[in-house]
Amino acid sequence: MSMESLEFIIYPDGRVMEKVTGIVGSSCQEVTAAIEAQLGQLMSQEKTSDYYHQTVSQSEKVSNAATFRDW
Repeated sequence: MSMESLEFIIYPDGRVMEKVTGIVGSSCQEVTAAIEAQLGQLMSQEKTSDYYHQTVSQSEKVSNAATFRDW
């Protein structure tokens, strides 16, 4: 599991760039929503590959009940 982090760069003209790393899926929007609401108008948004990454769970049940008669 990777470390989750938020990075903010504040430019001299008042613009703020926010970079989220280590948070998979759309939950990054939930994490940053309150901060973004306080910062003001959102000018642009760029989603990273982490946003589109999905957690995959796989389960498999194998049953081998065949006997010689079944052939």
